[in-house]
Amino acid sequence: MYRSLKEEPGARAGRALASVAGRCAMGDKKCAPSVENLYLRSYNSAILKLKQAAPICRTDDKTMNIEDKKNDIALGNQTLHYAKDSLLAGKKAAFQTLGCKLNFAETSSLRDTLARYGVSPVEAGETADICIVNTCSVTDVADHKCRQAIHRLTREHPDAFVVVLGCYAQLQPEKIARFPGVDLVIGMEQKGDVVRYIREGLAQRQALEKGENIHAAIALPTRDVRTFVPSCSKGDRTRYFLKVQDGCNYYCTYCTIPLARGRSRNGTIASLVGQAEAVAAEGGKEIVLTGVNTGDFGRSTGETFFQLIQALDRVKGIERYRISSIEPNLLTDEIIDFCAQSRAFMPHFHIPLQSGSDDVLRLMRRRYDTELFRRKIEKVRAAIPDAFIGVDVIVGTRGETDAFFEDAYKFIEDIDISRLHVFSYSERPGTQALQIPHVVDAQTKQARSKRLLALSEEKRKAFFRRFIGTERPVLWEHSKEGRPLHGFTDNYIRVEGGQSADNTIQRVRLGDFTADEESLTVVL
Repeated sequence: MYRSLKEEPGARAGRALASVAGRCAMGDKKCAPSVENLYLRSYNSAILKLKQAAPICRTDDKTMNIEDKKNDIALGNQTLHYAKDSLLAGKKAAFQTLGCKLNFAETSSLRDTLARYGVSPVEAGETADICIVNTCSVTDVADHKCRQAIHRLTREHPDAFVVVLGCYAQLQPEKIARFPGVDLVIGMEQKGDVVRYIREGLAQRQALEKGENIHAAIALPTRDVRTFVPSCSKGDRTRYFLKVQDGCNYYCTYCTIPLARGRSRNGTIASLVGQAEAVAAEGGKEIVLTGVNTGDFGRSTGETFFQLIQALDRVKGIERYRISSIEPNLLTDEIIDFCAQSRAFMPHFHIPLQSGSDDVLRLMRRRYDTELFRRKIEKVRAAIPDAFIGVDVIVGTRGETDAFFEDAYKFIEDIDISRLHVFSYSERPGTQALQIPHVVDAQTKQARSKRLLALSEEKRKAFFRRFIGTERPVLWEHSKEGRPLHGFTDNYIRVEGGQSADNTIQRVRLGDFTADEESLTVVL
């Protein structure tokens, strides 16, 4: 892709990168191959060809949804009724989740499903019969943490049936299946049927010698991942996480998510409204809408994200919604205006920027420039002045010269946002970014990350400081024993020191910072 740049020597690299970035933006065919070709090239280099084990719940041309019913769950061509059978009843399960909110929501739903079969979470000091690791693969550090988690669980629970799910499992199924102690690796398409696979695996384990493992990998190639598996669960927190979308069609040059999660797909508005109504019936008050590319909702059902939030806003009993993340090019004015007058959508946005340099954005193959991003921030501020605006930024990507980083820093410094989530770039196999010259060394990445984190703290404290002495509604959350009660305002300011019960909303006057400056206090 960026072949012509390889001839550019040191001092000319920055100009060359800018030149290529410009050609990418203008649609140079040599520089910007089609999404389909990019997908195939990345796929062929990153995804293993695996033997199909048990395809479930898929069609030839479109996504199929799995709908969770009251007492059973439709899985493929069969319906499994929740039953306390001898294979699962009384079993203890340990869960380890790494990565994004979507992973945590999916793990929580799986925990709830297993509970209906008589499986309970392992308590401290107990030995687990089943260990489930839901993995992330967004960086090489994430891969390393996944391996550590798997090895730790197999060491702590040597006789447990160990199952590995998630993005790392989809990208490296056969490799993980060979890890000592691992029994089963489940890919994205099969995760909706994971309970059946666990039951079958436990039955197979009974025929083996003690200490032996199955070491099986069940994963279709990512191009065949078409199933949307619903998930809505509270987990250990007061707020619920409702999965509205999965997968991504964007193929940014640095990202493996499309290779791991597959193409964009979603549930129907009707099914998601039904899940929100179930949350309200349980007494839930806040729902976070989660997904890989949340704003791309509707690609598989012909609906739109705007229609979804309109429908959810009408659900009685839910007092708060938050959008976990939405791409700037998908954050339309009608969405912003709707949230500004909404009954339940909170003044809180999380908008990925990734870089404040237009040259780097082009090299990343992002679908916006800094001018569009600035307009979105200004629109949010004009419509919802009190909104908390969180922003994702990646430092040290290939092609990020010193000059490009300084451009990015100045842009971020200038825009009115509330907090940064800073990530250091990680080389990922199968991504197009590996063809971009100018590799940023680890020390430079660390220095750039440190500068942006310091800027983030300045912006966060300045945002919090604006509301000291004002009154805001706080949803109190369950606190660990010995810790003060904490909660979040409508505009996502963390507050400590309340005296209400958890899962209650109370209007309070905000005081000064806590000792660690992570929260504001309550004026009693």
